[in-house]
Amino acid sequence: MPRTLFNRTPMLAGSDVQALRSEIRDYFHATCERYEQLFETLAGEHAYYRKPIALRHPLIFYYGHTATFFINKLVLAGLLTQRIDPKFESLFAVGVDEMSWDDLNDAHYDWPRVDAVRAYRARMREAVDKVIRNAPLELPVNWNNPWWAIMMGIEHERIHLETSSVLIRQHALEFVRPHPAFVPCRTSGAAPDNDLVDVPPGAVRLGKDKADPYYGWDNEYGLHQAQVPAFRAARHLVSNGEFLGFVAAGGYADDAWWQEEGRAWKSFAQADHPTFWIRDGERWQLRLMTEVVAMPWDWPVEVNYHEAKAFCNWKAAQTGQPVRLPTEDEWQRLYDRSGLTEIAPDQAAPANIHLDHYASACPVDVFRHGELYDVIGNVWQWTETPIYPFEGFEVHPLYDDFTTPTYDGRHNLFKGGSWISCGNEARASARYAFRRHFFQHAGFRYVVSDAPLAAPASHYESDRLLSEYAEFHYGDEYFGVPNFPRTLAQLAIRAMGGKPARKALDLGCAAGRASFELARHFDHVTGIDFSARFIGLGVQLAETGVLRYTLTDEGELVQYRERKLADLGLDGVAGKVEFFQGDACNLKPLFSGYDLILAANLIDRLYSPARFLATAHERLNPGGILLIATPCTWLPEHTRREEWIGGFKKDGESFTTLDGLQEMLGAHFHLREGPLEVPFVIRETRRKFQHTLSEVTIWERRI
Repeated sequence: MPRTLFNRTPMLAGSDVQALRSEIRDYFHATCERYEQLFETLAGEHAYYRKPIALRHPLIFYYGHTATFFINKLVLAGLLTQRIDPKFESLFAVGVDEMSWDDLNDAHYDWPRVDAVRAYRARMREAVDKVIRNAPLELPVNWNNPWWAIMMGIEHERIHLETSSVLIRQHALEFVRPHPAFVPCRTSGAAPDNDLVDVPPGAVRLGKDKADPYYGWDNEYGLHQAQVPAFRAARHLVSNGEFLGFVAAGGYADDAWWQEEGRAWKSFAQADHPTFWIRDGERWQLRLMTEVVAMPWDWPVEVNYHEAKAFCNWKAAQTGQPVRLPTEDEWQRLYDRSGLTEIAPDQAAPANIHLDHYASACPVDVFRHGELYDVIGNVWQWTETPIYPFEGFEVHPLYDDFTTPTYDGRHNLFKGGSWISCGNEARASARYAFRRHFFQHAGFRYVVSDAPLAAPASHYESDRLLSEYAEFHYGDEYFGVPNFPRTLAQLAIRAMGGKPARKALDLGCAAGRASFELARHFDHVTGIDFSARFIGLGVQLAETGVLRYTLTDEGELVQYRERKLADLGLDGVAGKVEFFQGDACNLKPLFSGYDLILAANLIDRLYSPARFLATAHERLNPGGILLIATPCTWLPEHTRREEWIGGFKKDGESFTTLDGLQEMLGAHFHLREGPLEVPFVIRETRRKFQHTLSEVTIWERRI
């Protein structure tokens, strides 16, 4: 019986609206069904609540996370107006890449029962299905089309199909069981010899245009061109058998082969062999997703970047040749010469990819691509290249933190996909990056090249919006206007008087200056922003004390700026500040018990300011202070007209934002002070500035 192919990512152009609507609907449900099948490999409910590894949530989080992602993004896109379960949509929102604002503290989570999450998934599928069947659809579905959010949700779930399969593989064997939808390869033998193939010099061109008819993540767009010198590449991925030579030679014990970061990981993990290898007396076994098998020596070894790099250093010493991992550009040369094209929608891939063949790796000499094997598929291939933005990179407004937090020099690209890489992951343009100590279904191919690796440049934040806010928070004062976040913090501290000053919440903290300023007075300050990009600036300052960024002068001319907490007199309070990513309209319950909430230039950027205002008193202690600053810039691109709390005619009379605040807050607060007009200036270029007045009101919660 022929194997049923897992739906490919659809082409989003054309003229047949109903055909594409049907294809997206099938793609959505097929993705959800396969994802739910993956969790059927867990042996009982207890398996959902035990962490496979310390740096990840328990699997119950990932079971719910992808479902709430659909709802959260479709609400932002305006395709849904009602949430299904706001508590779930906050609980399952964030925490997948060990970022410093991810909250992995078990004490902060009261995980729901599996059947409750299963029921939520069913309701999500019903809601999204209704959108797909009924929402207006204009072709093409591109970056600016609301339906992009639907594709975003589907491709996001396919990413987690793979990453969750890794967590299941890392789970204790007692917590997993085989499943007929995920049958591994049963073929193995001796490892083949691995010789080198000459790759001539050539040009590469990477990056997609926004007109590309297939879904892509933000990091795929833009343009990168390079001339790649000649090099030689290993014909095969490094097999378990080839890697055994490194293990047997004491490679894990010899620090000479390991970079400083790799040595630190090795020491912390107490690693002396690949993580999925298991000693069985004098023999070796291999852990697959749901079972253990005798070591298949001709399958690719699966390791993190540090292990792959150490092997290359050892191999270089053994051979006297400059052995290393390929760069992203060199991998692209291999792909361009392989004869491969994108995976066809109606026939099995010519590679171990997209679940077309196995639910595991397979021998490294099965799928030939030109002179090489496994240019794509089997396992991801680590590269030497930390992920970086192509020229012309933009973030998508619905998911501004998909890639930007990884532009930190700590996340290396891997290419080619694995046996379970599906949808966008399986396309040649895909660019995924992980921290170098992380494990995925990833291995490597080595190359021999004298070409020097480009040294990573000092990290200066060059995203224009982030740079403007870095300067707005930490930079110079312009036209005699005092620093705005510091001014608001001072107003808030003055309003506190002799009240308890244990905890403060800086909601919509952006780059975090007010959080640090509040910490001069409060014992602990929490900064929360919807954008992980903004949070990253505050986190960087808290961790390193230094922030570097560029400022536009004119055209392509920029200035380089460096700001230090010490120069602002804030280095002594950094330990009192923590940052989290969060939605002000749907915060987790743990963010409560505050003596002060500062909401600076926030409410007129929320999709539902009324939801925030209706629950603000629940997060404040009796007698606590709420400071709201807003320029009252109500725009439908941020807040739907029906969600505005002011700035319109009501009963024939002007109804201002202050009127709306008094109406919504009056039951639980009294107005202590204001309105005040507090100016601020944002520098755009050397000669262009925004000068704005923010209306500040200070409220005290009734006792």
